[in-house]
Amino acid sequence: MATPTQSLHIGEVARQTGLTVDAIRFYEKERLLQQPPRTSGGFRLFRAEDIERVQFIRQVQELGFSLGEVKELLVLRGGSLEACTQVRGLLEQKLAKVRHHIHELHKLEGELKSAVQACDRAQKRSRRNRQPCPVLEQAGQKRKGKE
Repeated sequence: MATPTQSLHIGEVARQTGLTVDAIRFYEKERLLQQPPRTSGGFRLFRAEDIERVQFIRQVQELGFSLGEVKELLVLRGGSLEACTQVRGLLEQKLAKVRHHIHELHKLEGELKSAVQACDRAQKRSRRNRQPCPVLEQAGQKRKGKE
């Protein structure tokens, strides 16, 4: 880990944060990171604060925040306790989206279970007579109804 005064090259920052060099360059390009000073040879020199910022960015992205939301969180991060109200609002929005996705996934799960059961029933019947797959037939009918 870098000390507050120690400078690290981008490869070391990538190693310490578990990101790729390209991801760190992308964060810099998107202005999530300040442009670090460079050596006379053109190498970027990162500080311990930069590593902490990269780790923060990575953690909030893992929570599902977009780059725009990450930028907003970075601004709020340096703020006061009042920022917590805004952060809470963002978290509530994210939670509502997650709950909506979960609801949609439960619906999809039910539809898939029904389709599997329809296949099971058709396979039992098809031993007696040749019939098309009901799932494929039903999907074709739904498609025709939408056109």
